[in-house]
Amino acid sequence: MPTYILLSNLTEEGWRTIRERPQRIKEVNKEIEAYGAKVVAQYAVLGPYDFINIVEAPDNKTIARVSVELGSRGTVQIESLPAIPLEEFITALKKK
Repeated sequence: MPTYILLSNLTEEGWRTIRERPQRIKEVNKEIEAYGAKVVAQYAVLGPYDFINIVEAPDNKTIARVSVELGSRGTVQIESLPAIPLEEFITALKKK
């Protein structure tokens, strides 16, 4: 299944939510699965983003839906990036 990297930043409302209910972070993972994707790894990070999630989804449409559905709540802003496994990338370069 294709892999995607979701870079996310919480809004003020998002920060309030996880401060009051930190477990909400993991609850969202179940919601992501309901849209047809799977969280493989999740990290809270320092720097320009608040969280990095490694997600598998069957296609771009599925991950777009995840981003729109979660982003429409007003608690998070998400940047979605398709990720190509390194060996697949190298193989693609060799085919020239």
